[in-house]
Amino acid sequence: MTPSDAVVHAARFFDGVSVRDGMLTSTGGGMTLVAGAAPAGTPRLDGLVTGRFTDHHVHLQLVDHTLLAGSRLGTVVDLGADPGWIRALADNRTAHNSGDSGSARPDRALAAPSRAVSPELRPRIRYAGPFLTAVGGYPSDRAWAPAGSVREIADADDAARAVEEAAAAGASIIKVVAHSEAGAVLDDDAIRAIVHRAAEHRLPVVAHAEGRGQAQRVVRLGVTVLAHAPFSERLTDDEIAAQAASATWISTMAIHDDEARVIVTDNMSRFAAAGGVVVYGSDMGNGPMPVDLREAEINALRDAGVDGIALLTALAPADPLIVGAPLLLLPDDDPNRAHHLTTTDLEH
Repeated sequence: MTPSDAVVHAARFFDGVSVRDGMLTSTGGGMTLVAGAAPAGTPRLDGLVTGRFTDHHVHLQLVDHTLLAGSRLGTVVDLGADPGWIRALADNRTAHNSGDSGSARPDRALAAPSRAVSPELRPRIRYAGPFLTAVGGYPSDRAWAPAGSVREIADADDAARAVEEAAAAGASIIKVVAHSEAGAVLDDDAIRAIVHRAAEHRLPVVAHAEGRGQAQRVVRLGVTVLAHAPFSERLTDDEIAAQAASATWISTMAIHDDEARVIVTDNMSRFAAAGGVVVYGSDMGNGPMPVDLREAEINALRDAGVDGIALLTALAPADPLIVGAPLLLLPDDDPNRAHHLTTTDLEH
C-alpha cells in the first residue's frame, strides 16, 4: 500500500482527560491517530478510540502473566510479589510463576509458557515488591503468598530499611498492610517511617487497609492510596470527605459479595460524589478472573455511579497519539466492549 492508498477516517478519541476529534490513517504499515477535525465528508469510525487500559492492582505471580500481551491492558501495577521475580519480569527477563491463580504455593515453581511477543504489545509493569507487614501479620501465613513476597517489619527502623530495599529493587510504589482482622498490624510509628522514607524516594505508599478504622488510620498517617475501596465498614460522610481530600481509592469492588459488596458500593458512591480520585483495579490473582480487563469490575464501578468520563479516567488508558501504540476501539463508548482496533473495523 502506498501513501496515496492510505485510508483516512474521522474518529473520536479519549486522551486521558477528555474526548476529542481526530483522524485515523490506515496504511500497510499500521494505523496512526492524530488530533484535529477531519475534512468534511471523511468517513467516520463508529465508537471511541483509546490506548490500552491500566489495572492498578494485580498479582502477577498468581496468574499466567504471558496472557497480558493479548489483553486490553497496557499497564499493570503489581502490589505484592517477590522483588527479584517481579523486577526480572518488568525488565523482560526470564521469570517463573510460583503457582496458578488463587492457589500459589511458595514451594512450587512453574515456568510460565514461553512465546514471542511483539515489543509494542508487552504491557508496562510497575511494582511495589513485597507486602510490608507486621511480624506474623497478613499475608505472611497465607499459602498463596509466594516465597519472598512478604517482608515482615520489626519496628520503625526496620520499616525504613524495608523501603530502602524496595527502592533498590526498582519499586515505583510501596505496599503496606494494615489488616486488623487477620493478626498483628504495623504500629503508627512503623507506618510513619515507611511514609517518610518513601517520600524521600518520591514513592507513593499504598495500603491494604482492612478492619474497622484501618482505612482512616493509614490515611491519617500519610498513606495516599488505598489498595481496596473500603469494605469493612460504612464510613461516615465526614470520613468520606476526609478520604476524598487525601487519598486515591483503587476499586477492586468485584471481589466482594453480600454485605461487603453493599458496603463498598455505598462507600464508593459517596466517595466519587465527593470528588475523590478513583482508579480501576481488579486484584487480579485473587481467585479466578481474566488476565485482562475484568468486566465485572467495570459493572461494579457503574453500580457505584462511576461511569462516562469518570470511568474512562479511572481506567487510565495509554496516550493513543503515541505513534505505533496499540489502540482500542470502544463501541458505544463502552469499555466492556473494547477490542483491539484493526483494519477490519474500518471496513464497516
